[in-house]
Amino acid sequence: MTLLLMAAGSGSRYGKLKQFDDLGPAGEFLMEFSIHDAIEQGFNHIVVITKAANQSFLQEHLSQRLPDNVKLDVLVQDINDLPKGVTLDTQREKPWGTAHAVWTARDVIKNDFVIINADDYYGQKAFEGAAKFVKNATENTYAIVGYSLKDTLSDHGSVSRGVCKANGEQLTSIVEHTKIVRKDDIIVDEDSGAQLAPDTIVSMNFWICNTSIFDYIETYFKNFLEEPSNLEKSEIYLPFVAQEMMSNGLIDINVIDSKSNWFGVTYYADKEEAVSTLADLTNKGSYPTPLWN
Repeated sequence: MTLLLMAAGSGSRYGKLKQFDDLGPAGEFLMEFSIHDAIEQGFNHIVVITKAANQSFLQEHLSQRLPDNVKLDVLVQDINDLPKGVTLDTQREKPWGTAHAVWTARDVIKNDFVIINADDYYGQKAFEGAAKFVKNATENTYAIVGYSLKDTLSDHGSVSRGVCKANGEQLTSIVEHTKIVRKDDIIVDEDSGAQLAPDTIVSMNFWICNTSIFDYIETYFKNFLEEPSNLEKSEIYLPFVAQEMMSNGLIDINVIDSKSNWFGVTYYADKEEAVSTLADLTNKGSYPTPLWN
C-alpha cells in the first residue's frame, strides 16, 4: 500500500517550512508520525511531494529512518510539469495546487493509495480505517477520512476546510471554505457569512484513491489551462477534481469516520500545542522515542 504526502507548501502563515519543524520529542517532523502510523498498518511505499530545494534533504532524512522494506520516492512538484502538448507563456511562480501535487506521482504509483497533508496529524485509528478500506476497495469507489469541524479549528486565525455532505456513508458533495473561524460560541465562514454546525464533517485532505485519478487530473488541468484568467494565480484543488469525478458518475466516495483527533500547525502559535500533544502521546506509549530505531 502507498502513502502520498503533500509537502510542497511554503508555510506562509506559519512563517517557516512547517513540514520540517522539529515537533516530536526527539526532534521528529510531524509527517514522520503519519508515516509511522501508516507503516504500522502495512503501508510499504512512501511518496513525498516537495519543492526542488528540499528534495535532497528530505530524501536523505527519511531514507536514514525508514525500515529497509519500505520504498521511498521524494518527488518535486514542478510548475513546468504540464500535460502533453501544452505550452505556456507565463511568469507564474506559484505552484498549481494540491491536485497537481498528486499528479506529480503518476509515474511511481501503480495501485490504490492514500493522500495526506504533511503538516497535519491524523491519528492512528484513521490509518487503521484507511488500510481496511484499501484492502477491500472496489475500482470505482474512493473515500475520505472525515473529521468534525469543531475539532479542526485554530485559535490563532482562519482555516480552509472542505465541508462535506453525506447520505449515510456516501459523500454527496464537498465544498471548499477558505476562511472558517470560531467566534465566541459559533463557527462562521467569513467569506459567505454562513454559520456552520460544530459537528459538520470536513475533509482534511485524507483521501483514498486509485490510479484513475491521474488521467482525470490531466484532463481537468488541460481545461483549467485553457482559461487565461487561471494562469497567474489560480490553482487546481483535489476536492474540486474529486467532486467533478463524483458528479460525472465516474466514482462514488465513501466517508470513513476517523475515530481520531486531528491537529495541525497552520500558524506558528499552533506549534506549542502540537509539541505538547506529541509529547503526551509518546508518554502514554502510543509512540516510541525516538520514533525510529
